[in-house]
Amino acid sequence: MSEVTIEQAAQLIGQNVTIKGWLYNRRSSKKLHFLQIRDGSGYIQAVMFKPEVGDEVFEAAGRIPFESSVILSGEAKADERSPLGYEIGVSELRVVNEARDEYPISKKEHGVDFLMEHRHLWLRSKRQHAILRVRAELVAAIRDYFDSNGFLLVDAPIFTPAACEGTTTLFQTDYFGDKAYLTQSGQLYMEAAAMAHGKVYCFGPTFRAEKSKTRRHLTEFWMVEPEVAFLDLDGDMDLAEDFLCYIVQRVVSKREPELRLLERDLSKLELVRKPFPRISYDQAVALIREQGLEFEDEDDFGAEHETAISKNYDRPVMIHRYPSAVKAFYMKRDPQRPQRALCVDVIAPEGVGEIIGGGQREDELDLLQQRIDEHGLPREAFQWYLDLRRYGGVPHAGFGLGVERTVGWLCGVPHVREVIPFPRLMTRIYP
Repeated sequence: MSEVTIEQAAQLIGQNVTIKGWLYNRRSSKKLHFLQIRDGSGYIQAVMFKPEVGDEVFEAAGRIPFESSVILSGEAKADERSPLGYEIGVSELRVVNEARDEYPISKKEHGVDFLMEHRHLWLRSKRQHAILRVRAELVAAIRDYFDSNGFLLVDAPIFTPAACEGTTTLFQTDYFGDKAYLTQSGQLYMEAAAMAHGKVYCFGPTFRAEKSKTRRHLTEFWMVEPEVAFLDLDGDMDLAEDFLCYIVQRVVSKREPELRLLERDLSKLELVRKPFPRISYDQAVALIREQGLEFEDEDDFGAEHETAISKNYDRPVMIHRYPSAVKAFYMKRDPQRPQRALCVDVIAPEGVGEIIGGGQREDELDLLQQRIDEHGLPREAFQWYLDLRRYGGVPHAGFGLGVERTVGWLCGVPHVREVIPFPRLMTRIYP
């Protein structure tokens, strides 16, 4: 008898198989148990018929608490009534570990605080199972895209000596008597790597100490950041567009069952194809004001502004050349309009907001030193970064994509706390 996963059982119709998993749910009648079993790869209905297993096994199966671990054996059978198209006819059942108490997460409605407090168990639900499988597919797609397009994976440090994005959003820690910070971005280090390897990317956790409680924010999140030597803003936008189309369509093709379980409208994701609209900051401001929203000149966009802009498009929109005053010190300024930065944000549709931010980096040594001083940053902490301009500096560009916002968009999940296994929020660091 073959030991298989639920996912593999579909290929073994008519054969006897053994599945190891947990009892997720149960419906019963006098002679039948319909046992919902999960094993990490999926969920399956296991049908137990009393005359085939005997009174003792049948009665024991009716008493097993939910989320007890079990091993069952039986024939994999095709059944059109099953959501999967197949089920298991149980001939043997053994309990590995019987749950000690009543499972705290039931079919009744639970509040968000309760579910977050029990996040370690909430992960077992069908919805969360589907979300994390979509996330895993997205991560695989990201790596495959860059690995197959000549990029080298370079790991960036998590401890950094200074700010990258801004001094007010840093987590500070003691580093053997000196100050250190949890990284906001691996970008500066990827610039160094790009000068050595040409095309690179890093992929890992980043941290922001913003005191924000919006549905778009986490204090710890994952970001992928490519960086390319000899690349300008237009090339950066081309790269971001090609990359985003690839990873979205890969997830749609590979994880359709999970997306359908989440009741995601796939037709909207299928529209994510080239070309993306590309508009300037000034054009975006005009769209905001056309919809009657107030907006201060030269200000950055908030969530409501990004939503207003995205309503005009059926796919992601690229907004380029923001005011340099609202962008980071390393953004290169537009030679034609120095008050504008050579940057781009990609705004996803359906009110998701920004999922990619990037642009061309300042490659002139004197100008970069001036920007560091203007932002009140310690020049001594950036000597290594300035060296990149001293020794063979070239035009270069890149971007960062936030994994959680992207997964939320793909799944149609409004809050990012559901799309990371153990979310870290302003008011939550447990479990």
